[in-house]
Amino acid sequence: MSQTPEHGRPWLRLLICLTFLAPGLVTGSSAQSANPCSSSIVPPSPPATTIVFPLSEVRRGLCGTAYTVFEGVNPEPMQVEILGLLKNSRGPGQDMILARLHGLKPEYTGVVAGMSGSPVYVEGKLLGALSFRIGQFSKEPIAGITPIAEMLAVRDGATTVAAGTEKAATTPTLGGASATPIETPLVFSGFSQEAIDRFGDRFRALGLSPVMGLGSSASDLPQPEPIVPGSAVSAVLIRGDLSMAGTCTVSYVDKSSLLACGHPITQFGHISFPMTKATVLATLPSPLNAFKIITTTETVGQFTEDRNAAIEGRFGETAHMIPVEIEITGDPAAEGGAAPKKTVQFEVADNKELTPSLMLVSIFQSLQQNNLASAEASYRLSGELTLEGERPVQLDALVSPNELNPAAINAALYVNERFSRLYGNATTKPVISGLHLTLSSVGPTRSATLEGVRLSRNDVRPGDSIDLEATLRPVRSSPVILRLSVRIPPGTAPGDLRLVVGDSATADRMSLPNSVQGQNISLADAVTQLNRTHANHRVYVTLLTHDVQTSLEGGTIGMVPLSLANVYESQRSEQKIQLNGESVEELGSVEGGFAISGSQVLTLKVK
Repeated sequence: MSQTPEHGRPWLRLLICLTFLAPGLVTGSSAQSANPCSSSIVPPSPPATTIVFPLSEVRRGLCGTAYTVFEGVNPEPMQVEILGLLKNSRGPGQDMILARLHGLKPEYTGVVAGMSGSPVYVEGKLLGALSFRIGQFSKEPIAGITPIAEMLAVRDGATTVAAGTEKAATTPTLGGASATPIETPLVFSGFSQEAIDRFGDRFRALGLSPVMGLGSSASDLPQPEPIVPGSAVSAVLIRGDLSMAGTCTVSYVDKSSLLACGHPITQFGHISFPMTKATVLATLPSPLNAFKIITTTETVGQFTEDRNAAIEGRFGETAHMIPVEIEITGDPAAEGGAAPKKTVQFEVADNKELTPSLMLVSIFQSLQQNNLASAEASYRLSGELTLEGERPVQLDALVSPNELNPAAINAALYVNERFSRLYGNATTKPVISGLHLTLSSVGPTRSATLEGVRLSRNDVRPGDSIDLEATLRPVRSSPVILRLSVRIPPGTAPGDLRLVVGDSATADRMSLPNSVQGQNISLADAVTQLNRTHANHRVYVTLLTHDVQTSLEGGTIGMVPLSLANVYESQRSEQKIQLNGESVEELGSVEGGFAISGSQVLTLKVK
């Protein structure tokens, strides 16, 4: 009787089993023999007291233990094999210790985003923190360690680094391979992939790795476990209906503060970000970018320093955040008379370099991802930006899609520009206390070009009134005629004068030249300038006369006598004032109902 292949060839089945099983057996055996620290004792938790391991005693062959959270809230140990000390590799006087990680989890996951800051102990003494990954597709979990002495200098206030060395210190090279800071996963919760695709590069440039949806924020969730070396800790940038937080590992803890990361998150120096505990839901292994999936929990203080060697957090302190409320109202015509509303509330970190980008992505997300949004939607934007000790900055614009952006991005760019100008003030650091926006849908694309202007007459006398008709050409719509009556100022000198009829950008350029906008003006004058900008949904009529005009820090003064102009002349070298050969006088404006662009120049004969 013939045998089936299954029963007649037992050697074949044995060979197949060995083929699948042998690699794992061989790999495990070689990995075990390749680990010189395999026989060393691995303490299950960090020491209760901190003693510093001297950098001068670092040598190849030392065995140590690192701690990080792979899942949950409790740090787990990893064996660490010290490979050597790289002098000045992170910059002048800034060393890095090279190490290889051992253990089932690090050998499986590799060096993980969010692992930066994991404390490393040798002989029960704190050596430093895992902070750098070596190469992009390394076959082994080899990492760089920031010495603890350099991290403690951040706590002790020794934060000064020679000019030009901090950036270089984050990118040491090892024989052609780069040693880059272990990525800090920046979890976007409530944001869409489109928002990350459009604005993610702004955060990647800071060394942050945007992650969408794989994480969350639960600030009302208590986490009773104390923060210890190896715990996950998060720096919150946005919280509320939208949230964004970067997470790394705690390296050192005392009664009042902690140190984490072993490298900067943003390297902005003095910062004020909420500091929260964090739970690791899972650690996702990946040959390209392994990272921890994080939920931020209760707030325990604020991060106050973001420096080259570490970030520092202070327990019990409160970070200053900017409350934001955005009310979005639908188009009643499109909804059959109903006007559905949606309100989005969140807080944003107050930081000169970061807040404009945080506002940009948050406003875009608030507008783009809701049932009231559409590809061609336009919005009437109004609101105010409040500052401590200053008048509010009024916001007023009609935002419409164009060939470059949808209305959601144009609205975000409008607000972003206001924030950037306030934070760019060189004389005073603004303390922004809130932002309130109302965006009302006004239907499909609402943009128009100023096509032509007609005057009722060209010959006038001082004090006369003239009528104007301005023709707008809306996108995919019939022309619209705007009518306005303006009065020639009494006392206007006779002669040929220019009458400019145009959009808000034209009016802004004439009333406040760019050369004056860029000066080191006071914060109060910066607010005044912002409140003097013109709304883009109106057409403005401006008369240019043959009088000297001065452009000052807070605005302009027209019709300046020659004697006074000579006095102002002495201040031109200090860039406090600018003299122009023509005075600008606004005669009036008219509502257009569109985001208007374009201008026309006409000639008036004043008798």
